[in-house]
Amino acid sequence: MRPQPLLLRTADALDALTDRIGRVTAVLFIATVLICFATVYLRYALGLGLIWLQELYVWTHAGAIMFGAGYCFLKGGFVRIDMFYSKMSARGKAFVDIAGTAVFMVPFLWMMATYGWPFFVSSLRMNEGSQYADGLPRLYLLKSTFMVFVALVGIQGVSLVCRSLAALRAARAGTPEPPSLSGAP
Repeated sequence: MRPQPLLLRTADALDALTDRIGRVTAVLFIATVLICFATVYLRYALGLGLIWLQELYVWTHAGAIMFGAGYCFLKGGFVRIDMFYSKMSARGKAFVDIAGTAVFMVPFLWMMATYGWPFFVSSLRMNEGSQYADGLPRLYLLKSTFMVFVALVGIQGVSLVCRSLAALRAARAGTPEPPSLSGAP
């Protein structure tokens, strides 16, 4: 058996990391539902409104989205004009994936990092908390999820480019295409 090329080993390692993070993140969705249920029950059944609990379900929901975005990308759960892409050869898909990463993902992540970092740092410096006295402290933790989003989606972008480059190499060499160009099953 021929050893896997470095590009595919790199993509596999990045995908495995993202998969583990995504599976752990799934717990945040369950927590969000349970916390939201508890908030509604306490407020409407018992007449007890807890600001910190209300904010907590917003935090868990935001965290689940930001931490889960890379996993969503890994599993192919993002927007793609599939009527064209699905009919392309492995080489065509590789070119589209590289171009899409360079033209759309990199500038988007750059913008998120450029504006998200000062947003986070200013919150951290002032030890920002909730605007409500009974709310959650350390709002900078929530704002830091912007940077986590950038890192996790960026990791999946690197994985996709590695797989795409491996597919282009395989097409040029006339070898069978590497498994799962998009990373999705």
